[in-house]
Amino acid sequence: MNKPSNVIDLKSRRRLQNKPVSSASMSHADPDPTTAAVVDMTERRSQMLADERRQVKRTILSEFIGAFILVPERGLQRVSLYDISENGLAFDMDLGGGTLKIGEEVAMRVYLNQYTYFPFVVSVSNSRVLPEEGVVRHGCNLEKDSMNAEALHHFVKFIETVSASLKTDHGDVMVSGLGR
Repeated sequence: MNKPSNVIDLKSRRRLQNKPVSSASMSHADPDPTTAAVVDMTERRSQMLADERRQVKRTILSEFIGAFILVPERGLQRVSLYDISENGLAFDMDLGGGTLKIGEEVAMRVYLNQYTYFPFVVSVSNSRVLPEEGVVRHGCNLEKDSMNAEALHHFVKFIETVSASLKTDHGDVMVSGLGR
């Protein structure tokens, strides 16, 4: 007895063997199911990831520098700068510190030492509670027309450059021969 196979031959169903399938042709289903195009999901996924990627490089920071925001009626509040790019930054506030409103402009200070800082203005674009970390993360856009915009641009470039070659000190370099 000759049984029909349940295996679908995908090669015979591919219309455009050597051409990538465009996103426009993927969105319209072929009305004839016997001539439907086969979509390579690996290529489709790669295309989607490329479309969703950030337009600018961001640098992840963790306790690298001191940052504070100026909260009306509460004064300076310490925040942890999470990441920074040429268009914006993200910072974490303790859960007890409250949440800033989307669209709110906030004066921010980055301290280079305990007395020296440079101020700039950010506009809150999103916020989300991260209960597992005990913080509220705020994403902000840098106000390009604010004071110190040029200094901030150079500061971001400095952070990007330095962070590419940062090392963690594990105590592996010891000085020998001291005290002889």
